[in-house]
Amino acid sequence: MRVPIFNDLYDAGSRLLGRAGDLVSGGILEQDVRLGVTGLRRAGKTVFVTSLVDNLLKAGRLPFLDVVSSGRFQASRLRPQPDAQVPRFEVEQRLAELTGPAPHWPTETRGISQLRLSMRYRPNAMLKRTVQPVATLNLDIVDYPGEWLLDLPLLYQSFAEWSALTLELAGRAPRDELSVSWRGWLATIDTAAPAEEEQARRGAALFTDYLHACRRSDNLLSLIQPGRFVEPGDMANAPLLTFCPLPGDRPRTRGSLWGLMEDRYEAYKSKVVRRFFAEHFARLDRQIVLIDVLGALNSGPAGMADMKRALELSLEPFRHGSSSWLDWLLGRKIDRVLFAATKADHVASHQHNSLRHLLDRLVSDARAGIRFEGAQVETMAIAALKSTETVVTEHEGRQLRCVRGVPLGRDRPTVLFPGEIPEDADFPPGQERPYNFMAFQPPADLAREARGLPHIRLDQAMQFLLGDYLE
Repeated sequence: MRVPIFNDLYDAGSRLLGRAGDLVSGGILEQDVRLGVTGLRRAGKTVFVTSLVDNLLKAGRLPFLDVVSSGRFQASRLRPQPDAQVPRFEVEQRLAELTGPAPHWPTETRGISQLRLSMRYRPNAMLKRTVQPVATLNLDIVDYPGEWLLDLPLLYQSFAEWSALTLELAGRAPRDELSVSWRGWLATIDTAAPAEEEQARRGAALFTDYLHACRRSDNLLSLIQPGRFVEPGDMANAPLLTFCPLPGDRPRTRGSLWGLMEDRYEAYKSKVVRRFFAEHFARLDRQIVLIDVLGALNSGPAGMADMKRALELSLEPFRHGSSSWLDWLLGRKIDRVLFAATKADHVASHQHNSLRHLLDRLVSDARAGIRFEGAQVETMAIAALKSTETVVTEHEGRQLRCVRGVPLGRDRPTVLFPGEIPEDADFPPGQERPYNFMAFQPPADLAREARGLPHIRLDQAMQFLLGDYLE
């Protein structure tokens, strides 16, 4: 199902003005590309953006990025971002957290930020070299809380539809135990009764507590919406965040609790979700979808199913398809999408293909839909920051390929056998969590890395996403 978002004059006007601005500011010698780094929480978006920028600035670890390996790359530099109202992505601070005396993973993203990086290179095609011996590609990247991505499906759901789906989900394990207090409150109210602000705030507070419990769950629950309820950004305590799903059909009584909740839900969609999509996601050219497949395996069948559903819902609003010369008028389409299983360094290198194959099955429906629209799609297993090494050890007379790194919570390197990637996402009967892939700390001495942060297939990902722009 497609969102009728571009029928809205605000969205269409924003896209047209944005494209016109790109043409004016870019000029003949420059080209702009907006890369959407999308993904659910814990997928590693912030680390991905940080490593991508560091590696493009230093260009010492990009053998599979053709513009670098062919010697046509000149240099990259950070530039002022194009959207003056969006905070800057503080890449220097993120690098300091990863490379300092006590390296640690960056804290969770709490708000939106943006960065522009310009790459100077020599075109490969003779005609391009004749017209412009040196070209510039401006890469714009946006970072945001992963929870906000899950707001996008709300755009094509009415309050009644969203309420029914959310309540049905809340009544199933493992969410049923997490939602007891909120569902208990729902059983005591009359949705057709006159609306009272205190009652609305009480319902919203209990619903928010339930969403936070889902977020903390060991099952790695992903389908948490509305996203601003758990990551409000600059909207903390705003009336727009004081609603919750309600049971039953819409009462006909004016001024009812249902009517108040429905009005606030629609206002949230219009003033928060639609605007966020139009200003940041509707203008994307390329997209990488980061997925924590190993985390989903650790969480068990409920977490795996929840993440699959969340991914499929969150991708539906995007405009995928092949690009054409009419895009400047009708709006851009995302013509290349990369699904990437992150944290590939948490398993031995010989299992990367298995990780990719599992990712293929996990996103098969979404990938087929995007290809049907005309966009190119690829899957990879990557690590934006490589924090382990694959080593071979002997155990009970046989050789095992293990990983060596510093597990989270420990202070010295350890050799571990992380287990085998399953052939599919099915779990053995009676075993809720048969997998235990561990997380690792960033490696020490990264500050000495003059070539860029170590990674796995970051350059191959960039070749697929940007290689044609750099020809």
